[in-house]
Amino acid sequence: MARIEFTNVNKIYANGFHAVKDLNLEIRDKEFVVLLGPSGCGKSTTLNMIAGLEEVSDGVLMFDDQVVNHMPPHRRDVAMVFQSYALYPHKSVYDNIAFGLQMRKVSRDEIDKRVRDAANRLEIAHLLESRPSNLSGGQRQRVALGRAIVRNPAVFLMDEPLSNLDAALRISMRAEIKELHRAMQTTFVFVTHDQAEALTLADRIVVMRDGVVQQIGTPDEIYEKPVNTFVASFLGSPPINYLDGEIAPGAGNTTVFRRGDLTLRLPDHITAKLSGQTGRTVRLGIRAEDVDEKRRADEGEVLRGTVNSVLPVGSDQFLGMQFGKDELFFRVGKDLAHKTGDAVELAVDVNRLHVFDMDSTKSLIW
Repeated sequence: MARIEFTNVNKIYANGFHAVKDLNLEIRDKEFVVLLGPSGCGKSTTLNMIAGLEEVSDGVLMFDDQVVNHMPPHRRDVAMVFQSYALYPHKSVYDNIAFGLQMRKVSRDEIDKRVRDAANRLEIAHLLESRPSNLSGGQRQRVALGRAIVRNPAVFLMDEPLSNLDAALRISMRAEIKELHRAMQTTFVFVTHDQAEALTLADRIVVMRDGVVQQIGTPDEIYEKPVNTFVASFLGSPPINYLDGEIAPGAGNTTVFRRGDLTLRLPDHITAKLSGQTGRTVRLGIRAEDVDEKRRADEGEVLRGTVNSVLPVGSDQFLGMQFGKDELFFRVGKDLAHKTGDAVELAVDVNRLHVFDMDSTKSLIW
C-alpha cells in the first residue's frame, strides 16, 4: 500500500498563479482522506500532483519513503476516477474495464478474472456486453470505478466522481465507495466541494482555501471544533449564524456575550478561554441546529426575533429569523407552526457556541 507525504509543497503555474501554497500533509496508509473546499482552492491540483499529472514546483512529495516529484504517472501505482467518467463509447463495459490491464499486457485469463470480480462487486456483471450509451449515470460511474478497481492500485484517487449524479444516487454511491474502501484496504484520496460527501466518507478531512490548508481533522473535529470562520461556514446546512458583539461580565463570576438587548451566558469552558478579555469584540457562531423552541431556557440562553421565512425540508424546517439587521437561519422541528411576522423565542444551546476573533477570524476557544 502507500503512505503519501507532502513537505512544503508548492504548485505555481507558468502564468504565476500560485495554486497550492506550502502544503504539509501526511496521508496514512489505507486512510480515506477527503480534500474539501470551493472551486479554485487547490484540491484538484493536489490530487493531480499525487497522480503525476501536475509537476511539483517546490517541496517534496513522497510515496512511503520514495521521492516521486519527477516519477511519471505510470510508475506511481495509482488509479484515478474522474468526474466525467471518461469511458470509451465504442467499447463494451467489459472492454472499458479491461482496457488498462490490456495495455499492461496482463494475461487474458487474469484480465477476465479481475473484470468479472470487479463487475460482481459493483453489481454490473449483467451489463458487461453493453455500451456506455445504454447505461445510466450511476451505471457509468460504476464502470469507471471498476476500471480503477481491477488495477489493484496502491492509491485510489477520485476527483468529484459523484457530481454528475442525482441526489438520491449520490447517497447510495457514497455508501458503495465507503464499502469499496473497506474491502480494498487501499489508500483513498477523494476531492469534493460537497460537505455531505466529506462528512460521510472521510477518515480525515483536509479543508482548503486559496491553495492553503485551513484545517485537518476527523469529520467530528472539523464540524465541532472549526479553527476559523471559513471552516465553520463551509460545513453545516443551513450555514452557521454569526453575531458580532462583545465579551462582558455577567452575574457572579460568569461571562456573557452581549449585543444590544441580547445577552447570552457563556459556559465555563468558553469563559476559561476568554479569561481577562472583558470588553473584547468577537464574532459569535451559532449552528443552525443548536436551538430549541420547545425547551425552557434561562434568560441568558434566549434569542428573540421575528419570523421572516419558513422553509420545509421534509424531516424538519429551516426558520428564517430577523434579529435586528441580521437574518439568521435555524433548523427546527417540522411540527412547529410559524408564519411570517410571528415573534419567536429560541433557546440557545450555549454549550455549543463558537467564538471567533473579529480580525483574524480564528477561533478563540479551540
